[in-house]
Amino acid sequence: MATATFKIHGELSVFIERGRRGRSFEYACARAATLKHAIEALGVPHTEAGRLTVNGRPATLSRIVREGDRIEVFPADAGEGPGGMPRFIADAHLGGLARLLRMLGFDTLYENTIHDEEIVALAGAESRIVLTRDRELLKRRDVLRGCFVHAVKPETQLREVARRYALERHQRPFTLCLHCNLRLEAVDKVRVATLVPERILAGYPEFMRCRSCARVYWQGSHWSRMREMLDTTLAADHA
Repeated sequence: MATATFKIHGELSVFIERGRRGRSFEYACARAATLKHAIEALGVPHTEAGRLTVNGRPATLSRIVREGDRIEVFPADAGEGPGGMPRFIADAHLGGLARLLRMLGFDTLYENTIHDEEIVALAGAESRIVLTRDRELLKRRDVLRGCFVHAVKPETQLREVARRYALERHQRPFTLCLHCNLRLEAVDKVRVATLVPERILAGYPEFMRCRSCARVYWQGSHWSRMREMLDTTLAADHA
């Protein structure tokens, strides 16, 4: 056993016992425990940890905890996502968030029957960020990138994810099918004449279609309402 002094900063404090929040505390770690093992034993998933220091110096999750260490754990900084367009996989409880992310143009896998094992496998194989409200899922060793979603309402969840991964600069609204998660393709209105009401066909010049489910999209009043909702949700992060 090695007894070290820990301080868990910022929003990470919600993962630890109330009596340990906002202050330094001693904790006896298992023999040869790494920082990853130690902070997860305290309740903090390794995916949520950003900067780590040991005795005032930068450290990594693989660093072994030693007797008398002074360890500080800081949240991941906002905007510290992958350099390019992030891709996500959402667990079975985040269907509303998945739909909003697709609405913004972010490739987001979601099935309401998906199991944790499938999530972990797909995230690793396709370099996806795991979105979940299950902290135990994020503690799995094979989950390299993930985000614990604190909020319950989808719009607030979107705000959290957008802030953490700087989604505003990457968004491409209404380019993905909300049902299939596939890229929409421009289609001549003649080819969708039998798929949409006549008044819609006459009132709009441009249409998009999903090559998988054949759903047709156009910039009608529903598009305007969704655009307004997305703008309001993202703008709230800067208020």
